[in-house]
Amino acid sequence: MESIARISSLIESARELTLDAAAAARNSRSSSAKPVDNKVVKKLLDSRNEREVLDGLRRVLGMMGRSQKTLPLFSSVVKNVASTNIEIKKLVYIYLLHHAESDPDLALLSINTIQKSLSDQNPQVRALALRTMSGIRVPVISQIVSLAIKKGAGDMSAYVRRAAALAIPKCYRLDPSQLPQLLEYLSTLLGDKQYYVAGAAVTTFLEICPDRIDLIHKHYRSLTKMIVDMDEWSQLATLRLMAVYARKCFPRRTKTVKSKKAVDLNDFYGEGTDNSSEGEQVVALDPDLVLLLNSIKPLLQSRNAGVVVAVARCYAAIGTSDYVKLAIGPLISLLRGPQDEQQLALFNIVSICLEYASEFVRHARHFSVQATDAQPVWELKLEILTLLFPHAPPHIKSLILTELEHFSRGSDKVLVQEAVRAIGRCAQSDSATAPRCLRLLLSQITSLDGTLAAESLTVIRHLIQQDPSAHVSTVVRLAKNLDSATDPQARATIIWLVGEFSGLNGEDNIAADVLRILLKDFTSEAEVAKRQILLLGAKVYLHYLNRQIEQETSAESNGEVKAPIKLLDDDDHPIAKLWRYVLLLVRYDTSYDLRDRARLYKSLLGVPQLATLMLLAPKPAPQAPSPSETRKGYTLGSAALVLAGDAGLHGVKGYDDLPDWVEEGRESDPKLRQVDLPAGGRSDSRSRVPAAQSLDAAAAARPGSGGLGSVTGRSNGFGPSGGGGPEKSLDDWLAEDDSIVVKKTAASGVAAGAIAAAAAARSSLPVRATEESEEEEESEEEEDDEEEEEEDEEEEEEDDGEEEEEDDGEEEEETEEEEDSDAEEDARLMRGT
Repeated sequence: MESIARISSLIESARELTLDAAAAARNSRSSSAKPVDNKVVKKLLDSRNEREVLDGLRRVLGMMGRSQKTLPLFSSVVKNVASTNIEIKKLVYIYLLHHAESDPDLALLSINTIQKSLSDQNPQVRALALRTMSGIRVPVISQIVSLAIKKGAGDMSAYVRRAAALAIPKCYRLDPSQLPQLLEYLSTLLGDKQYYVAGAAVTTFLEICPDRIDLIHKHYRSLTKMIVDMDEWSQLATLRLMAVYARKCFPRRTKTVKSKKAVDLNDFYGEGTDNSSEGEQVVALDPDLVLLLNSIKPLLQSRNAGVVVAVARCYAAIGTSDYVKLAIGPLISLLRGPQDEQQLALFNIVSICLEYASEFVRHARHFSVQATDAQPVWELKLEILTLLFPHAPPHIKSLILTELEHFSRGSDKVLVQEAVRAIGRCAQSDSATAPRCLRLLLSQITSLDGTLAAESLTVIRHLIQQDPSAHVSTVVRLAKNLDSATDPQARATIIWLVGEFSGLNGEDNIAADVLRILLKDFTSEAEVAKRQILLLGAKVYLHYLNRQIEQETSAESNGEVKAPIKLLDDDDHPIAKLWRYVLLLVRYDTSYDLRDRARLYKSLLGVPQLATLMLLAPKPAPQAPSPSETRKGYTLGSAALVLAGDAGLHGVKGYDDLPDWVEEGRESDPKLRQVDLPAGGRSDSRSRVPAAQSLDAAAAARPGSGGLGSVTGRSNGFGPSGGGGPEKSLDDWLAEDDSIVVKKTAASGVAAGAIAAAAAARSSLPVRATEESEEEEESEEEEDDEEEEEEDEEEEEEDDGEEEEEDDGEEEEETEEEEDSDAEEDARLMRGT
């Protein structure tokens, strides 16, 4: 019969599931065709059948999802909050949370029912009721919500306690004046033994009181041990909290460690110098900080990329270089994920690579640009390759340069520019490979791609300015390629370089000849090139004037008479003629900027000393830092790290940097992080005593006995005593038992007489006795009680002995044979002992 009932119940549940699925399918087909009639829905909500009510609630939520008006159904929906079906309760609570603000009066009518659900036997119902009550954003019920949180914080179910922890911020937003009570509940929940409750409490702590570090002291060690078992969101919150806590509570200390040096042969006989004072300064970590850093190490294997980045942030912010090295491998493993995850991982890798570039060299192949990489991804990969370049071995450097050369000849203009810039950064960071980088760039200035040629020349200019005297031949080679260079920016770069070297070798310089060639086709040049031609003419003429001044000065010092310097209009020197021709060409140019520049240069050259300071001043060598230098200092995993370049002058709004390390001597007391001891001052491990030990101690403490060994000496009760006396025979044992009985009887008689005498004495005393007599009576009563207890114990032992003797006597009366056999057996046992 039981099996038939079970089969029928299964068939009934399958039938209900089929009906629900059919109704859901019918609703999905009909919902897109026409809107649901409110009358039909209201009829379903008012039904007594739970299936129809559930169908009606699903239709209401579907209407909410399509932004249809469901507020007229508020009363019909909310009255189902008292249903015992948990599915109906969930849907009603969802509806209630959505419409509570628009109609707070009706929402308040359901508060009593929700409060009753807080005492339901099902923990899911209790947690759901607490979540709903805290989600109703009506300030009037803040006191009720606070009491509900207090009740939930002490619930036996961890699921309800977690809901109470998540309800605290909602109550705080409703009424900030409830903060003192909420902090008490939060402190209790932070010390919860369940990791999912403690994780939710940490999330709440960061939201309502992130500065109350004093609440974390006593829970610090338990949180660090539970962080591995928490869910991902709680792990992120706890890691963020622990990074701040470590900065505020653990000072940064250093200690001196003797550095390992090569063995000195002079020290063999002790004649070497004493270098004991020399050493290396290393960071000394607090034991509690080491506990944290070691506890989060397993999180590097997390499947969540955010958790891995958060652990790397902790190691970089509060750890040492040894801990940061542990996070490099897990960070690189994130590059196997999707594109967006790769981009975020690369931002954090670049930030770490700025300080620990040498640790990424062995992973250089992971940063090779793939054909499927998006632009932000390959830009970051090229940047990482340039950061690794100075620390890489020769074969890795050759591989990186080959990779950059390949991409510099591609079809994507943006990729070509970035590859050429990367080659320039590699040449600047490693002078040994600068000639190869320069050869690569010089081979690309004749490219038909104007973008490649212009970018290559810009990088070449930067390299030449690093050491101008070593690149004179390079400038001559560039000047010869002016005819093949078609890009205006490329031509302007070459002309500027020729002007910078126009003062070398005096009149033997090629600058004047280059100027003569350029003036032939001046009108067809772009404006950016015309500006550089005008500047080149001014520099060439200025060098000519400076040579004339030097010759006049040297002639005066030698006492020779030198003709004065001629004016520009009267000078027939070819360089003066070229400068006049330049001014004439610019005078009739359409660009007003060029005309203004020409008048400026002409006036400036009237005072050669001032013109020399303005035009021939030494230029500082340009530096090409990594594009991520602007992101340096931002916390790993933050949005500011990703948006640093596009966040404007003031950065990302809402970014909070980690606090500075606390000064030594101002940190919190480490005793605050110790676990509280239970009552009595002993820990649990010390208060637990094995049962055998407690029994032995009780037996040893019995009056009149020295323990089990003092009576029997062996576990079976026979054998020599613990004192090592002579062996007792059976007659001795029986005689001893008879003497014990006699002593007990006498003692009981004495005790009875003493009790009777005490009673008579008390009856003869007056009613109002003095305090001294009362004290004497109390002491006598205590003595009587002790005597009675001893007497009771002796009587119990006497009764036990008498019962044994009576049993032995009855057995002796029944049969003599059994008595003989018992005697023989006892004698045999005595001989054996």
